[in-house]
Amino acid sequence: MSFKGMIIIVLIVLCLVVFFQNTEVVTFRLFFWELNMSRIVLFLVTLIVGMVIGYILTTVLRGRSGRE
Repeated sequence: MSFKGMIIIVLIVLCLVVFFQNTEVVTFRLFFWELNMSRIVLFLVTLIVGMVIGYILTTVLRGRSGRE
């Protein structure tokens, strides 16, 4: 197994440990909305949104560097 693969597995395990230790319900307030949700769901949504934004930014920046 490559070094990169081992690092990815370690990061996934660490994320799972953090997720499963934070299962209590929290109130999430954003402007006029107020949502009650499990903290694990909030972490997962934040992780997914961050990954999508990172993917979009890398494809846009890679596309710009290819056109020059």
